[in-house]
Amino acid sequence: MLLSKNAQKIQDILDEKGFSFKVLELPSNTRTAQEAADTIGCTVAQILKSLIFRTRETKKPVLVLASGINRVNEKIIARHVGEKIEKADAEFTKQVTGFAIGGIPPLGHTQKIMTYIDEDLLQYDELWAAAGMPNAVFSLTPEALEKLSIGEVISIK
Repeated sequence: MLLSKNAQKIQDILDEKGFSFKVLELPSNTRTAQEAADTIGCTVAQILKSLIFRTRETKKPVLVLASGINRVNEKIIARHVGEKIEKADAEFTKQVTGFAIGGIPPLGHTQKIMTYIDEDLLQYDELWAAAGMPNAVFSLTPEALEKLSIGEVISIK
């Protein structure tokens, strides 16, 4: 099956890093955690949300990889980062990741991004992440997520 350009980029990265995970392009939208869970047939908690924030003073990107059921406590993230953060807008998000909101994968970004992984994701055998498009996903394990994202596991709520 042929993948769209962004989905193929993620598949190529997974292959290059020696992972056997396969990117799937689904017939329906998976832009939100609930839509993704409904389409895939998993729990919302197993959906990996890739959320981009920006530090207020230095304007550095921060990626939070969160369980689909969790809301990010920005004060906790700010303590880890060392300055206040704010939700990044669509233009900044696309600039630092190379992907539009709704399809941001946990890897393959245009620049290195400080990354934090929600500790709640570690309790599942299988997670589902966006693969560069609103309808493209791939499954992975929490262990693979840590290796691929090079993120720090923290409590985000």
